[in-house]
Amino acid sequence: MDGSVKEDSALIAAHKVQGTEVFNRSGDNIGSIYDLMIDKRSGNVAYAIMSFGGFLGLGNNYHPLPWSMLKYDVNVGGYVIDMEKTELAKAPSYTGDENPAWGDEAYETGIHRFYGVPPYWGGVWP
Repeated sequence: MDGSVKEDSALIAAHKVQGTEVFNRSGDNIGSIYDLMIDKRSGNVAYAIMSFGGFLGLGNNYHPLPWSMLKYDVNVGGYVIDMEKTELAKAPSYTGDENPAWGDEAYETGIHRFYGVPPYWGGVWP
Protein backbone atom coordinates (compact mmCIF):
# COMPACT_ATOMS: atom_id res chain seq x y z
CA MET A 1 0.00 0.00 0.00
CA ASP A 2 1.34 3.42 -0.90
CA GLY A 3 0.09 5.17 2.22
CA SER A 4 -2.68 7.08 0.42
CA VAL A 5 -5.29 4.91 2.15
CA LYS A 6 -4.76 4.22 5.81
CA GLU A 7 -6.94 1.68 7.55
CA ASP A 8 -7.65 0.83 11.12
CA SER A 9 -9.49 -2.08 12.68
CA ALA A 10 -12.91 -0.51 12.00
CA LEU A 11 -12.34 0.76 8.45
CA ILE A 12 -11.40 -0.98 5.22
CA ALA A 13 -10.57 0.33 1.76
CA ALA A 14 -13.19 -0.53 -0.88
CA HIS A 15 -10.70 -2.34 -3.09
CA LYS A 16 -10.07 -4.79 -0.25
CA VAL A 17 -13.78 -5.58 0.07
CA GLN A 18 -13.99 -6.60 -3.58
CA GLY A 19 -13.34 -10.31 -3.86
CA THR A 20 -14.04 -10.99 -0.18
CA GLU A 21 -15.90 -14.26 0.26
CA VAL A 22 -19.49 -14.39 1.55
CA PHE A 23 -20.66 -17.27 3.74
CA ASN A 24 -23.97 -18.30 5.24
CA ARG A 25 -24.41 -19.14 8.93
CA SER A 26 -23.72 -22.81 8.16
CA GLY A 27 -20.24 -21.86 6.91
CA ASP A 28 -20.98 -22.52 3.23
CA ASN A 29 -19.25 -20.22 0.78
CA ILE A 30 -22.09 -18.69 -1.25
CA GLY A 31 -20.28 -16.09 -3.33
CA SER A 32 -17.92 -13.15 -3.22
CA ILE A 33 -18.22 -9.39 -3.22
CA TYR A 34 -18.00 -8.14 -6.79
CA ASP A 35 -18.54 -4.44 -6.13
CA LEU A 36 -20.10 -1.88 -3.80
CA MET A 37 -22.85 0.62 -4.48
CA ILE A 38 -22.43 3.84 -2.51
CA ASP A 39 -25.15 6.40 -1.94
CA LYS A 40 -23.86 9.61 -3.51
CA ARG A 41 -25.62 11.90 -1.07
CA SER A 42 -24.84 10.24 2.26
CA GLY A 43 -21.59 8.52 1.30
CA ASN A 44 -22.82 5.32 2.95
CA VAL A 45 -22.49 1.91 1.35
CA ALA A 46 -25.96 0.92 0.16
CA TYR A 47 -25.29 -2.51 -1.37
CA ALA A 48 -22.62 -5.12 -1.69
CA ILE A 49 -22.99 -6.71 -5.11
CA MET A 50 -22.32 -10.41 -4.63
CA SER A 51 -21.25 -12.59 -7.52
CA PHE A 52 -23.05 -15.91 -7.32
CA GLY A 53 -22.87 -18.98 -9.52
CA GLY A 54 -21.18 -19.21 -12.86
CA PHE A 55 -17.73 -20.51 -13.61
CA LEU A 56 -14.61 -18.38 -14.16
CA GLY A 57 -16.77 -15.27 -14.37
CA LEU A 58 -19.10 -16.71 -17.02
CA GLY A 59 -22.79 -17.09 -16.25
CA ASN A 60 -22.56 -15.19 -12.98
CA ASN A 61 -25.61 -13.69 -11.37
CA TYR A 62 -25.16 -10.57 -9.32
CA HIS A 63 -27.13 -10.16 -6.12
CA PRO A 64 -27.47 -6.71 -4.57
CA LEU A 65 -27.26 -7.36 -0.84
CA PRO A 66 -28.26 -4.50 1.45
CA TRP A 67 -25.05 -3.61 3.23
CA SER A 68 -26.81 -3.64 6.61
CA MET A 69 -27.32 -7.42 6.41
CA LEU A 70 -23.64 -8.32 6.05
CA LYS A 71 -21.55 -8.96 9.13
CA TYR A 72 -17.79 -9.39 8.92
CA ASP A 73 -16.50 -12.48 10.71
CA VAL A 74 -12.76 -12.54 11.39
CA ASN A 75 -12.91 -16.30 11.98
CA VAL A 76 -13.89 -17.02 8.38
CA GLY A 77 -12.17 -14.00 6.86
CA GLY A 78 -15.32 -12.89 5.09
CA TYR A 79 -18.84 -11.61 5.35
CA VAL A 80 -21.67 -13.70 6.75
CA ILE A 81 -25.34 -13.43 5.86
CA ASP A 82 -28.24 -15.32 7.37
CA MET A 83 -29.42 -17.05 4.19
CA GLU A 84 -29.12 -20.48 2.64
CA LYS A 85 -28.13 -21.05 -1.00
CA THR A 86 -31.64 -22.19 -1.89
CA GLU A 87 -33.10 -18.92 -0.56
CA LEU A 88 -30.46 -16.88 -2.36
CA ALA A 89 -31.40 -18.51 -5.66
CA LYS A 90 -34.81 -16.79 -5.30
CA ALA A 91 -33.34 -13.40 -4.35
CA PRO A 92 -33.36 -10.34 -6.60
CA SER A 93 -30.49 -10.63 -9.07
CA TYR A 94 -29.31 -9.61 -12.50
CA THR A 95 -26.84 -10.83 -15.09
CA GLY A 96 -23.93 -8.95 -16.60
CA ASP A 97 -26.11 -8.17 -19.63
CA GLU A 98 -28.79 -6.43 -17.57
CA ASN A 99 -28.91 -2.94 -16.13
CA PRO A 100 -30.45 -2.87 -12.65
CA ALA A 101 -32.93 -0.05 -12.04
CA TRP A 102 -30.77 1.80 -9.50
CA GLY A 103 -32.58 4.90 -8.31
CA ASP A 104 -36.01 3.39 -8.96
CA GLU A 105 -37.57 3.33 -5.51
CA ALA A 106 -39.88 0.41 -6.35
CA TYR A 107 -36.95 -1.72 -7.55
CA GLU A 108 -34.78 -0.95 -4.54
CA THR A 109 -37.67 -1.29 -2.09
CA GLY A 110 -38.27 -4.78 -3.52
CA ILE A 111 -34.67 -5.71 -2.73
CA HIS A 112 -34.98 -4.55 0.86
CA ARG A 113 -38.41 -6.16 1.26
CA PHE A 114 -37.04 -9.52 0.07
CA TYR A 115 -34.27 -9.46 2.67
CA GLY A 116 -36.48 -7.98 5.41
CA VAL A 117 -34.23 -5.00 6.16
CA PRO A 118 -35.13 -1.30 6.11
CA PRO A 119 -34.08 0.70 3.03
CA TYR A 120 -30.74 2.46 3.33
CA TRP A 121 -32.38 5.82 2.53
CA GLY A 122 -34.56 5.57 5.62
CA GLY A 123 -37.82 4.88 3.82
CA VAL A 124 -40.35 2.32 4.84
CA TRP A 125 -42.37 -0.12 2.80
CA PRO A 126 -46.07 -0.85 3.11
